Amino acid sequence: MVQINDMYYALSPDEEIAASGECGGAVTAILKFLLEEGIVDAVLAVEKGADLYDAVPTLITDPEKVIESAGSLHCGTLNMAKVIHKYLDGANDMKIAVTTKPCDAMTIVELMKRKQINQDNVVMIGINCGGTLPPVQAREMIEKFYEIDPDTVVKEEIAKGNLVIETADDTEKEISIDELEDEGYGRRTNCRRCETNIPKMADLAMGNWGVIGPQAGKATFVEVFTEKGAEILDKAIKANVLKVKDPVPKGIEIRANIDKAMVNLANKWQTRNFEESDELMNLDQYLDEFDKCIKCYGCREACPICFCRECSIESESVNWVPKGELPPSPMFHFVRMLHMVDSCTNCGQCEEVCPADIPLARIFHKINVELQDVFDYHPGYDLEQKPPLSVIDKEPSEE
Repeated sequence: MVQINDMYYALSPDEEIAASGECGGAVTAILKFLLEEGIVDAVLAVEKGADLYDAVPTLITDPEKVIESAGSLHCGTLNMAKVIHKYLDGANDMKIAVTTKPCDAMTIVELMKRKQINQDNVVMIGINCGGTLPPVQAREMIEKFYEIDPDTVVKEEIAKGNLVIETADDTEKEISIDELEDEGYGRRTNCRRCETNIPKMADLAMGNWGVIGPQAGKATFVEVFTEKGAEILDKAIKANVLKVKDPVPKGIEIRANIDKAMVNLANKWQTRNFEESDELMNLDQYLDEFDKCIKCYGCREACPICFCRECSIESESVNWVPKGELPPSPMFHFVRMLHMVDSCTNCGQCEEVCPADIPLARIFHKINVELQDVFDYHPGYDLEQKPPLSVIDKEPSEE
């Protein structure tokens, strides 16, 4: 009987799924099983669009089509929480299984707290993540540093601190992530600062970290985090959808060490961005950045935590944000910050769409980290813990 905190090496006995999916196709096998058994009505996943640099969210209802979403896309920078909330009515009318990076899962948890996503109708299949790549910049990086035509790349992988690129003729080339990022390329800036690599807030967390020995590259490391995840995995094993075995102790240790190394790297980037840099350290510098704003509302539209049906910031009655005035009042950004900064999951969507190149993710993340220190609140982890700025303490405090 599968229980919370259990760990396994898992792979699909289906040869097609095992060959098409990453590391034995365990993720694909579970998603297909959930549809076949009617446990969910649909699977929300990401599949390749026009090319490797074009990740497209897709809603799958046919179990046979799940395999089309197999494999990883490091240039996929979507946040799946926004798709569920905005386009699927918060999963109120259908049961959905969704593949989630840690920031996806964290954001889904925050929206569940606000009753914007139906917790009972969502199964989160979490995928370990060491970071994603900005698609346009990734093409430039591959051409400049790898000296490869980006259109010939068929696979990319982050392994042992390197970004590995594989072309159609089976040529592989790898360069250190540190080297690329020191040159201003590599992972998105918010990903560099991210301390959450294993999605422990999902129902299941899956990835290749810690799979060693004969199973390396042929199986997926699975960890169970909820009763829902335990029940699903137990059913999949009993239905022979997955073959599992206990992970070797050395593999568990390696997985933990990889996670620890990634957290240490994130802390270094936070120190570099928040402490060593002379930028964004005071209110005047925030105001200088916000002066670049053209009031396109792109940050608000992209933010998965922004969910108000009628935006108070855009209201005609608010005279400090008049239409047509540029630069707009900085209150646009300060009110947004007040509304969701305590629950910002550092997903980077706001900064990614900003046409004025305002470092919004960095600003929000800096203040979010300060709030975490003050309130001991880490957004996206605990469904029962309320966002600190939503709680009113009626008792007097000395702080």
